[in-house]
Amino acid sequence: MDTTPSTQSSLLDAYAPAQIAMRVREVGVTKAAMPVLTMFALAVLAGAFIALGAVFFTITMTTGAIGQPSAFGLMRLAGGITFSLGLILVVVGGAELFTGNNLIAMAWASGRVTTQQVMRNWGWVYLGNLVGAVGTAVLVWLAGIQNMGDGAVGEMMVQIARNKIALDPVSAVARGVLCNVLVCLAVWLCMGARSVTDKILAIVFPITGFVACGFEHSVANMYFLPIGVALAGGTSAPLSVADAVSNLALVTLGNVLGGTILVALVYWSVYLRSSD
Repeated sequence: MDTTPSTQSSLLDAYAPAQIAMRVREVGVTKAAMPVLTMFALAVLAGAFIALGAVFFTITMTTGAIGQPSAFGLMRLAGGITFSLGLILVVVGGAELFTGNNLIAMAWASGRVTTQQVMRNWGWVYLGNLVGAVGTAVLVWLAGIQNMGDGAVGEMMVQIARNKIALDPVSAVARGVLCNVLVCLAVWLCMGARSVTDKILAIVFPITGFVACGFEHSVANMYFLPIGVALAGGTSAPLSVADAVSNLALVTLGNVLGGTILVALVYWSVYLRSSD
């Protein structure tokens, strides 16, 4: 085995962007061919992982709710860092996340997977994410997390859901686009990493950025909306389930547009189009 300094350095350096593009394409082929049961089980895990990040975010932002107005940006920053837990668990722990799987579009553009395979993966993974996120919301409810801080955590859960539902359609889609650009870039950077530490560092900044900026993530909303709607049901201003579903649909559309067009297809065009 060659152990010259140049060889050792190449094993430690991040993959070059062109190499990342090829790796993402091959991973997309593997994901598209994954057995349904395996795919669904890993998707349930991903939904639960993102929901756990959302719980962590809620606790952090509850502290911010009683702080000084000047601390707004810092609390958003702190909330973004804590929410990063979700994607760290997905990537390092191994799970199937709908938003990240929008990168399968690279394999599709290369002709390595069919449209039917892409839809099959997205459909089952989206459903699994929903089951995992809602299931975690139920567990959080049963655990009484909403009662922490003399009920302040529950109030924050309702406020988060209320703010999401209040978004107009254009804003919801646009925030979904911006969100998944950063999520897919986080996954893209992880594909350039060679260690767990590299992956964690690659995740934290893009995810912190999208959360701090108030962008919208469909899988996170699969947790935020159900628990917020459920808790608001006992108040004088309940939230509409139909409005929550509408928000989720609009954000999902934005996520797909951002992840597939602005990340996957752009990088495919830059690095793989000529070879394919």
